[in-house]
Amino acid sequence: MALLEIAFRSKSIDLASRMIAIVPDSGSGPWPVFYLLHGLSGDCTAWVRRSSIERYLGGSGSGGSPDGVPMIVVMPDTARGWYTNAVSMPRGSVIGAYEDHFIKDVVPFVDRVFPTVARREGRVIGGLSMGGYGAVKMALKYPHMFCSATSHSGAVMTALHRLEERSAETQDFRPEFESIFGKDWRGGANDPVALAEKCPVDLRPALRIDCGRDDFLIEHNRDYHAHLKAINFPHEYEEFAGAHTWDYWDVHIQEAIAFHRRQLKI
Repeated sequence: MALLEIAFRSKSIDLASRMIAIVPDSGSGPWPVFYLLHGLSGDCTAWVRRSSIERYLGGSGSGGSPDGVPMIVVMPDTARGWYTNAVSMPRGSVIGAYEDHFIKDVVPFVDRVFPTVARREGRVIGGLSMGGYGAVKMALKYPHMFCSATSHSGAVMTALHRLEERSAETQDFRPEFESIFGKDWRGGANDPVALAEKCPVDLRPALRIDCGRDDFLIEHNRDYHAHLKAINFPHEYEEFAGAHTWDYWDVHIQEAIAFHRRQLKI
């Protein structure tokens, strides 16, 4: 597999941005694309620096063939934007139109530059923590673009869900989170609960959600799993030993790769 770092300008956030891409180094495509999203404190390098994602795609783990997995993995940089067009966007902050950045800038750029399968059947998405929220939200909000989504330790009910139950230090994030989601976010365009209810049955993406039992976001995941069951939304849900750590994500990204490969039929 080839590893590329790409610098480009995003019109949506009016900033220079980056992405990392892992691309098959043999064959001519077209290839499906797995968009892999980082967490709140990460950036586009997090997955390649902290996990063995490149090795797994190259044929080690995940049921990979000796020639590697025939797909492109793209890891975009999205700052602390929660993959969302913020309600309030103070000038000079890292808060901005990060949903548009991803949908209108990142995905079209990838389809222009690489030989991709540029349709729903050729796109999947996943991520950890903030990126787990982003992956579920994007797949449900744009089901015509993505056929499956995976979330590891995701804040899948938005960052403000159960915030009052967490530490006093966490409460300091409330102004930042409310500037992104607004105070009246439930039932809105960035609420995965509402998005799952509104998603057309014939376009429902395949979902896989996992979380460590010692993760501070475990109740997010249990609550969302219960909601999906209540509305009869098919999905995979698993809990494992582990916490909010790279030791956990490095193991379970292999299951995500295998899950997406089944949906992509590769």
